[in-house]
Amino acid sequence: PTQIKCTLLDHHLNVVEGMASVSVSAQLNKAVRQQYMSLPQGGRCQVTYVWIDGTGQGLRNKTRTLDQEPKSIHDIPEWNFDGSSTYQAEGSNSDMYLIPVAMFRDPFILDPNKLVLCEVLKYNRLPAESNHRARCNKIMEQVKEHCIWFGMEQEYTLYGVDEHPFGWPKNGYPKPQGPYYCAVGADCAYGRDIVESHYKACLYAGVNIYGTNAEVMPSQWEFQVGPCEGIDMGDHLWMARFLLHRVCEDFGVILTLDPKPMTGNWNGAGCHTNVSTKVMRDEGGSSMFIEDATEKLGKRHNKHIELYDPNGGKDNLRRLTGRCETSSIHDFSTGVANRAASIRIPRHVGQQGKGYFEDRRPAANCDPYSVTMIMAETMLLDPEDHDKEYSYEDYMLGKEES
Repeated sequence: PTQIKCTLLDHHLNVVEGMASVSVSAQLNKAVRQQYMSLPQGGRCQVTYVWIDGTGQGLRNKTRTLDQEPKSIHDIPEWNFDGSSTYQAEGSNSDMYLIPVAMFRDPFILDPNKLVLCEVLKYNRLPAESNHRARCNKIMEQVKEHCIWFGMEQEYTLYGVDEHPFGWPKNGYPKPQGPYYCAVGADCAYGRDIVESHYKACLYAGVNIYGTNAEVMPSQWEFQVGPCEGIDMGDHLWMARFLLHRVCEDFGVILTLDPKPMTGNWNGAGCHTNVSTKVMRDEGGSSMFIEDATEKLGKRHNKHIELYDPNGGKDNLRRLTGRCETSSIHDFSTGVANRAASIRIPRHVGQQGKGYFEDRRPAANCDPYSVTMIMAETMLLDPEDHDKEYSYEDYMLGKEES
């Protein structure tokens, strides 16, 4: 009996230790919450406004009631928030505007409730410094006749609230990389419940999610969004990120987009970006237009690196080392089916002579608006128009600076 009690006690302690990395909120009684979620709303609608904060990486949200379900983005009113609490304004002049730009269904409190992605404007109704959507939308309007498509592969890592990779031994490391990519099994796949819940949430919300898989490092996963045309790429990826943060919150686990979450011989996290234009997708697209596009990208390698993480390339410097399936941040390269190249041409594209290419340089924490903007600008605008400066007024009015 004593031995049995000790065994049960050891098991209990192991369970408690295993739960220690999960947030306290995740351990609340969800059945009680569901009792309230099933209450009728009296015909009214909850709308959650989502925006990017002053760090350029964090997401914020708050909710209001509308008297009826909005049928389009135009039915959702502008709102405001305290920018001094989101690194976007000083307390003496803190009001910021939320401008709805994309509407999605709410998978957490269900229909008729909505999630709405917003641009942020300052007190003078000019874009906030972290609002890269305004510039991106300007470029996408200029190149819209090219029907540019993007697909972005968002890698991410799951952490416990103790900032230790989810599922890793408390004092040590898991087996070396090798058995984890696209893996199955409790000893190889950590956090699949989160991944599958996020996938369903995206489908319900209307996010254009393409797929998902376990990545090379344990507790690291990837989801893909696209193909999306123009500005929609950034809208859908940012909302997919918000949904993943919310799902992780429910499970009590932390999502990190750090490009190199673990030092050493562990893969980093990127946001590989696939791109094509109408002529690339047509017969003969590879021989002429894809090669032309990649040549242009090579000439502006340093400019792209500056915009491929929110810290001007400093985050990617830890990741793009030329090891762990990356190219060197200092060099530009292309290759068919080469995952150590800056630009990878998929093998089937090389064989068929048409399709898309993959830019493997963007970091996991990149702003998709900045990435897609600079790619479209480099590939499709005259070099004399590259880096052309626009005033904030021109951003909003859609006119070039005179």
